[in-house]
Amino acid sequence: MSSLPKTYKAWVVEKAGGPMVLKDLELKQPGPNQVLVRVRACGVCHSDTGMSSGAFGDVFPRVPGHELVGDVVAVGEGVTRFSGGERVGGPWHGGHDLACRQCQRGQFQMCDHAAINGVTQDGGYAEYALRGQFQMCDHAAINGVTQDGGYAEYALLRSEAVVRIPKELDVAEVAPLLCAGVTVFNSIRKMQIEQGNLVAVQGVGGLGHLAVQYAVKMGYKVVVLSSGSAKEDFARKLGAHEYIDSSKDDPVKKLQELGGAALIPAGKLCILAPVGGLEINSIDLIVGGRSVWGWPAGHALDSEEAIAFASTHNVKCMIEKFPMSQAKEATDHMLQNKVRFRSVLMIDE
Repeated sequence: MSSLPKTYKAWVVEKAGGPMVLKDLELKQPGPNQVLVRVRACGVCHSDTGMSSGAFGDVFPRVPGHELVGDVVAVGEGVTRFSGGERVGGPWHGGHDLACRQCQRGQFQMCDHAAINGVTQDGGYAEYALRGQFQMCDHAAINGVTQDGGYAEYALLRSEAVVRIPKELDVAEVAPLLCAGVTVFNSIRKMQIEQGNLVAVQGVGGLGHLAVQYAVKMGYKVVVLSSGSAKEDFARKLGAHEYIDSSKDDPVKKLQELGGAALIPAGKLCILAPVGGLEINSIDLIVGGRSVWGWPAGHALDSEEAIAFASTHNVKCMIEKFPMSQAKEATDHMLQNKVRFRSVLMIDE
C-alpha cells in the first residue's frame, strides 16, 4: 500500500434522491477476504439510479456501480486466489454468507445477506473497490447497493465474488457483461430450451441486443419484437432470424405464423426488467405446467462463463464511452434513451 495514494476520487450519493457528488475518499487497506482494485472502466446501469432514488433502502452514503473492471493492487488476509496485477471485475453480485439455506443449495446469488456492488457496498464510480461472491445467498452483498461500487478510482471487493477477466479483452466492452451480459446469458441457459426452438426477444436495447446475440449463438431460432421498421436491419445484423414490427403487425398473429405466440407446455416466460404488474390467467400456468420467472444476474463463475462465451462466439456489447468526470452526463444519456446501447465510464480519462 506504500505506493498507493492516501485518497481517491469517487462519485458518492449522500442520501435518497440526492445528486451524485465527486469526492475525495480515504483509501483503506483491504481487510480479510477483500481485494483492492484500481478501476479502469465501469458500466452505467438503470439499477444505479434505483439505488440513488432509495429503491433499495437506506444504503447511504454510497458509491454506485456494479459493472466495474480493473486491476488488483492489494489483497487482504486469507485471499489466495488473486494477486497484484490480475485483471478482474466486480458485477452486481458482491458477496454471500455461505451459511444460509440458499448458499447451502449452491444458489449463492440468492443469498439472504447478498452484497451488491454500488448498492449495499461502494461500486465502481471511483478509483478503487473491495468485493465478494454468490448471488442467491440469503445475505448476498450487491456491489454499488449494499457496498460501494465502481464509480470510483478504486474499489474494495469481497474476494469470493471477484470475476477473473482476460487482459486481452477491452475493459469498456467487458464491463456491461458483468450485469447486462450475465443477466441475459444466465437466464437463457437456465430456461433449458432445446436447440432450434423459437426464442422471442422483446426489444433490442441494452439487454435485448445482447440477448439476441447470445440466443443465436446458443443455437436457437430468434425472433425480435420491436416497434418500427428502422430496427429490422439492425436486429438481423445481430443475427435475428425474424423481426416483427409491433407498430404495424399483430405480434400474436405473426408469432403464430412462426409456430409461436404461446408458451409450450412447461415453457417459461422470463422477465429481466421492471415492467410493473402483469395480468396472467392462472389456468394457463397450471394446465400446461408453465411459469413466469426472473433471474438475478449471476455469481462470479456465471460472469466468467458469460464473458468467455461472448469472447469465443463474438458476442459484442455496443457501448458509448464517457470520462469519469462526466458520470452525470452518462446517466442522463441513459435515462433519456439516447445511449446505443450501454454507457461506460472510463475511469482513467
